[in-house]
Amino acid sequence: MSAHLLDQVTQALTRLHLPRALALLPTVLAQVERGEGTLLDALATLLGEEAAARETRRLKTTLAMSHLPAVKTLEDFDFAFAPSLDRARLQTLASLDFVRRKENVVFLGPPGVGKTHLAIALAVAACQAGLQTYFTTLVELVANLLDAQRRGALAARLQFYCKHALLVLDEVGYLPLAAGGPNLLFQLVSARYERGSLILTSNKAFREWGGVFGDEVIASALLDRLLHHANVVNIRGASYRLRERLADLGPEAGTSPAAPPARRRGRPPRLMSSEGR
Repeated sequence: MSAHLLDQVTQALTRLHLPRALALLPTVLAQVERGEGTLLDALATLLGEEAAARETRRLKTTLAMSHLPAVKTLEDFDFAFAPSLDRARLQTLASLDFVRRKENVVFLGPPGVGKTHLAIALAVAACQAGLQTYFTTLVELVANLLDAQRRGALAARLQFYCKHALLVLDEVGYLPLAAGGPNLLFQLVSARYERGSLILTSNKAFREWGGVFGDEVIASALLDRLLHHANVVNIRGASYRLRERLADLGPEAGTSPAAPPARRRGRPPRLMSSEGR
């Protein structure tokens, strides 16, 4: 290739904002000159590399805008520790048909069983698919809505939460909500009803949501809208985080088979069931 023609190609790649192709151009052309491929092969390589680089940049930006606390996937999840989970069902959810149908997903179970991990994994899948996604805890959401209400900007804030194809509300029921919070949450859920998907995680069974929100009527109305088109995933088991911590502590935590914990006198402690959670 002549120097003049090479200069034209370089300028064109610059004007078209194709930095990856521009960076690889000398290497690819050298391969062609050595007989290691045709010009068509070189073009395919340059365009393929540029497309891959753009996708990487797009995903990085989408993940940053999603407000996710971490990036986790289903491949990272320890299904062996949660035998009650149907792996095939989770993989079906990861196909994101529920988002396209504007359905909801609710993960229920005691603390530490992987609810947040699974919610994040579905959110990451949505980001990879190019769907607008946003993650927040329920307490943070309510605080932002209350602040917007005080500033007279509630409508704009509700619109922000409604514009996303998938909204993840983590830790429903873990902390009490500020006064007025349940009503604002109801407004948001009503605004998104059959218009966008929600993922919620909660350590409370549905029958306990009246106590969570301090109002049985609001809880009932919320559940009516949330569960009309919903996939409920009930996770049973012990805390994964606690297991890891005990493993780190070793024999000092009573995890050694040779040193079982001392027996307690009296009635054995009652174990909390994760059914209905």
